[in-house]
Amino acid sequence: MPKTVLITGAGSGFGRGAAIALAERGHNVIAAVLNDAQAEELKKAAPKLKVIKLDITKAKDLTKVDKLKPDVFIANAAIGQTGPLSLIPLARLRGVFEVNVFGTFAVTQRVAQGMRKRRAGRIIVVSSIGGVRAGVGSGPYTMTKHAIQAFGTALRAELRMFGVDVCLINPGPYATGFNDRMANDPGPWFNPKKAAPEDNAVMDQLRQRITVGQMNPEEVVQRFVELVEADTTELVNFVPPDIVERMSRSMPAR
Repeated sequence: MPKTVLITGAGSGFGRGAAIALAERGHNVIAAVLNDAQAEELKKAAPKLKVIKLDITKAKDLTKVDKLKPDVFIANAAIGQTGPLSLIPLARLRGVFEVNVFGTFAVTQRVAQGMRKRRAGRIIVVSSIGGVRAGVGSGPYTMTKHAIQAFGTALRAELRMFGVDVCLINPGPYATGFNDRMANDPGPWFNPKKAAPEDNAVMDQLRQRITVGQMNPEEVVQRFVELVEADTTELVNFVPPDIVERMSRSMPAR
């Protein structure tokens, strides 16, 4: 049976791929994007989609969610950030948490309140392998995903009593461009020409870990489709299933 599916961060990467794939399978997909450019591109690429602009950090935008009543909500919107934790400006770190944690919490909470009243629905919270593992250079991002991991875990237990299912999806390194941007551009606060050799080594290790050997994102898109359509879900869904073991083997010796 077709479902109404709301996806945040649908302007690129996994969110875009999942929105298009689900629409092609007959679901009523509401693709939330950040800006006009993403909206226009997505409308042209997939005319079946209902595309809306939604910034999860803006209170006014969040009110749009109340009218949508999705059967399935995919909390996908996030930004990346890398760099040595001993150097990153606190304001920058706060900004990452504002999107990845507080923004995700705010939009998911609004959706959850509607699902509680209807006593039905599913929430798919997009975490990462970074939600359970952290390594050199990835701290600013993985800190937020560890928080999201706890959020999804607690929310699943709480909403089960209301007939609402919650699960997490934890992708490894896939070639969407997200990892490359994170690894290659920490921001103007980090200047490799002026950085200590040890800090540049941190960034080099990070690039090797998350940009080399990236996989086909269609594998993750298919897992989104499966989770939307499944009768029941497991709490944590690693993609690929053995990604924790793979990443353990690739971590440098301590």
